[in-house]
Amino acid sequence: MDSNAIIAIIAGLTVAISTIAPATAQGKAAVAALEGTARQPEAASGIRTTMILALALMEALTIYGLLIAFLLVGKVA
Repeated sequence: MDSNAIIAIIAGLTVAISTIAPATAQGKAAVAALEGTARQPEAASGIRTTMILALALMEALTIYGLLIAFLLVGKVA
């Protein structure tokens, strides 16, 4: 197997792994926020703000993985 094929496989794995982990964490964060809002409706705005900030930081992990994959694919071309 040549080095270009290995780099392409690694780029694909990078995107897959960097998408799966944050997606799972985002699901858990949403469930926790909904449960917290159900228990204390008066704290809904604070919970919502914290959840949106946490989701944005998790989404940044996915974007970093995509960026690394683009850099790897750039080495192949």
